[in-house]
Amino acid sequence: MAQILAVDDDRAMLALIRNALKKDGHEVTCLTQITETLADSLSSYDLILLDVMMPGTDGFTFCREVRGYTDCPILFLTAKSFEEDVDFGFSVGADDYIKKPFSILELRARVNAHLRREQREKLQCFSVGSIRFFLARKEVWAEGQKLSFTKSEYEISLLLARNHGQIYSKEQIYENVFGYDKESDVSAITEHIKNIRKKLTAAGLSPIETIWGIGYRWNRLSDKI
Repeated sequence: MAQILAVDDDRAMLALIRNALKKDGHEVTCLTQITETLADSLSSYDLILLDVMMPGTDGFTFCREVRGYTDCPILFLTAKSFEEDVDFGFSVGADDYIKKPFSILELRARVNAHLRREQREKLQCFSVGSIRFFLARKEVWAEGQKLSFTKSEYEISLLLARNHGQIYSKEQIYENVFGYDKESDVSAITEHIKNIRKKLTAAGLSPIETIWGIGYRWNRLSDKI
């Protein structure tokens, strides 16, 4: 059973969400608006369903503000279908979108898929070369020091390290990490890789190789500079 927060100014929508997710044994807390003290209780939730357009603080603003307080999946509920809105949602920290109107089966399937992924990650930690990933805390340590990765930098590093030796194109990295099936934001991946390398280099490490014309791979056998 998971603790889920649903925020939507449509009471009928909240009732539908609660009844649907209760079938899977989840406990759903429903709010019709974002309150000033909501951020203080976010650590108690395993997943957040967040409407985009609400009176007062909108979903985009709230998601951006609370990403520093919680790493749980945030799924936007929205009737907006313009690509720029989808892009912006991911840029402020969303994990997925569910577009209204949606079926109960789709809601349950998407929610449970994210919860299963979170559970798998929290049960694991692993080392690759001299670098260790603590998945429950979403931290990367090297040579006895914690590296100050952003959430996106952490997820990109985790993807490459978990699949060390495998080459990923920029498009594949974008799709695997951000989970959005569209033409990849190649420039964003390039900047993330540059920042990751800078932080690894400061720790005396250089595990990410550029395979020219193809992409990147993590080489655990040559991570020292």
